[in-house]
Amino acid sequence: MNSVEFNWKWGRVLMGGPTALMTRLHVYGKERMPRKGGLVVAMNHFSWADIPAYGWATPRPLYYLAKAEAHDVPVAGAYLRLFGSFAVRRGESDREAVRRMREIVRGGEALGVFAEGTRQRAGVPGPVQPGAAMVALNEDVPVVCGAIHGSQTWKIGNFAPVSIVWGEPMRFEGLPSGSKGYREASELIQAELYRLWSWLVELHAAGRPRDVTLP
Repeated sequence: MNSVEFNWKWGRVLMGGPTALMTRLHVYGKERMPRKGGLVVAMNHFSWADIPAYGWATPRPLYYLAKAEAHDVPVAGAYLRLFGSFAVRRGESDREAVRRMREIVRGGEALGVFAEGTRQRAGVPGPVQPGAAMVALNEDVPVVCGAIHGSQTWKIGNFAPVSIVWGEPMRFEGLPSGSKGYREASELIQAELYRLWSWLVELHAAGRPRDVTLP
């Protein structure tokens, strides 16, 4: 067990557990995520609460890609790095971040990417950036999409329910490793995230039953 795996074990208890309680978190489809091997996990993102919620919901450590500004905060940045997070400079080419992303999945780990690149304040999933698709295509690893719903309205004290659903692993056989392939794969990821999120919206309207057929 490496240090990141060890930190995830106690981090799930100290941060994921309280978040799951305060958000009344329901998780669907956890069994769909491969337990071993290189993997890109592409997620939508509404709130700061998403990070510990996804951490609780995933059966394996995620090496999160985070904005460089978060890593520049002295205490918070060090804390993020304990869990394998690494920085990327948004809005510009960052070859070191790309190298690290590919290195993670090549080493058999799971790369966690907020696929839209930033929080979506409108409360619905937004356009997907090409990072997740680029890594998956170049390293020939699957993508598992994770959608969250409810965190866009959740605040400390209101205890609004939050749910996460994991999709089936996606592969992009036949797509080229280049801008055209990245664009087409990103469109597929975007469609899958929206499909999963829409299912959660309907599930919340139905009272979030546990015995359901996964999307």
